[in-house]
Amino acid sequence: MRLNLVLELLDIPGQLTDAFKPISRLGANIVTVIHQRDVKTERGTIPVQITIEGDKDTLDKVIDSLESQNIQIMEIDGVLRKEKIRTIFIGNIVEKDVKDALGRLNNIEGVRVIDFNLKIGDDPERSASKIILEADSGKRKEILGKIKEIGKSKGFLVINEV
Repeated sequence: MRLNLVLELLDIPGQLTDAFKPISRLGANIVTVIHQRDVKTERGTIPVQITIEGDKDTLDKVIDSLESQNIQIMEIDGVLRKEKIRTIFIGNIVEKDVKDALGRLNNIEGVRVIDFNLKIGDDPERSASKIILEADSGKRKEILGKIKEIGKSKGFLVINEV
């Protein structure tokens, strides 16, 4: 059985080797690796495409082992496991405690804030923050609803990507 994975690795020495260790240790075979260090994601990580083969049990153990090492698996056999959700909060973001808003976003199950930008103008009521979240695939509608709830509780105008 073959499995195609897209991993997201930090651009630091040893990351690729760390991803290969559980594959080898558990007895799966690496069929192909596409690693282009000059191609980076929005966060500066490197997507690495790997095809591995083995029996179902071995491949399941490889997936579990990679996840336990906090190696991000973005796709398995072309199915996205994580998706990016972009949102904008407009309002008095600093006064309304941006740390709390980001913490509440991070506390949504299956969600992680991966990027945050803040623009403060002359009028603090019109400050804007662009937030990029990484979320488990298939939960978009639920997560967008929770983002709106958080924004409403803070008095922010919320603009979500469609």
